[in-house]
Amino acid sequence: MKIWLRGARLRTLPLAIAPVLMGAGTASLVVDLKLHLVLLALGVALFLQIAVNYANDYSDGIKGTDDNRVGPKRLTGGGLAKPKAVLAAAFICFAVAGIFGLIITLLTSQWWFIAVGAVCIIAAWFYTGGKKPYGYAGLGELVVFIFFGLVAVVGTDYIQVLDWNPLAIYAGIMSGCFATAVLLINNIRDIETDLKSDKRTLAARIGRKPALFIFSLLVIAPFVLLVPFWLVAPATFLTNLLVIPAIIILIIANTAKDAKSLILALSLTSILSLAFASLFCWGVLTVTF
Repeated sequence: MKIWLRGARLRTLPLAIAPVLMGAGTASLVVDLKLHLVLLALGVALFLQIAVNYANDYSDGIKGTDDNRVGPKRLTGGGLAKPKAVLAAAFICFAVAGIFGLIITLLTSQWWFIAVGAVCIIAAWFYTGGKKPYGYAGLGELVVFIFFGLVAVVGTDYIQVLDWNPLAIYAGIMSGCFATAVLLINNIRDIETDLKSDKRTLAARIGRKPALFIFSLLVIAPFVLLVPFWLVAPATFLTNLLVIPAIIILIIANTAKDAKSLILALSLTSILSLAFASLFCWGVLTVTF
């Protein structure tokens, strides 16, 4: 069980929870929230995130990308589990996420959600899977921004409102910044080993210093983008208390001398994304309750 929990990469799960909270928050400004839909959306997000983690573990493992990686051993690359078992775990989690998504579709009668779900699963698989994974071509950050930011937040909002909410799109940009920052700092840590495996991530292509600069912008951007929400929900101002831990994270990342410090920055950024989303959601809900 410990091995499979390690493979699930629990430290990444805040990235699945955060956009659901933000989408629920923006939806609450328009309609009365249906809690069961929020929970179903959370189920989709969590199992899709875990499925992505297992799928990446499998694909990177069989390609040899994880043979010399820095950080915790992966299931496939570290020989902790058979590749077929890891692949099966990924497919099971994809299926569970799909079941939650199908229930949402049935409850909302929005049949086009099935196509959206299929695209999400395809994007998740081909991040490191297939002959030409886009994660190896430096496009991972862009796709993460789209799916773990815009799609996740707007999707959570839409199943409540059943219409396009500009506030959700705006919140999706904030959520996407944090998700992208987490992937970027992960790839900064792995620059040397990724280059040996011909994995040309954005960080590997542009180098450590430019990547850290972009990481810093991504961490700070949500706090700047939050300002207009002060007019809609004044209590969201308290979210800016998180600027202090954000600055600490940036100091850790930009002064890191070893991989362990970058792993700490990664974990803290993931937690920061969840804390930001939680305070944002609370601040917005104070308007409606």
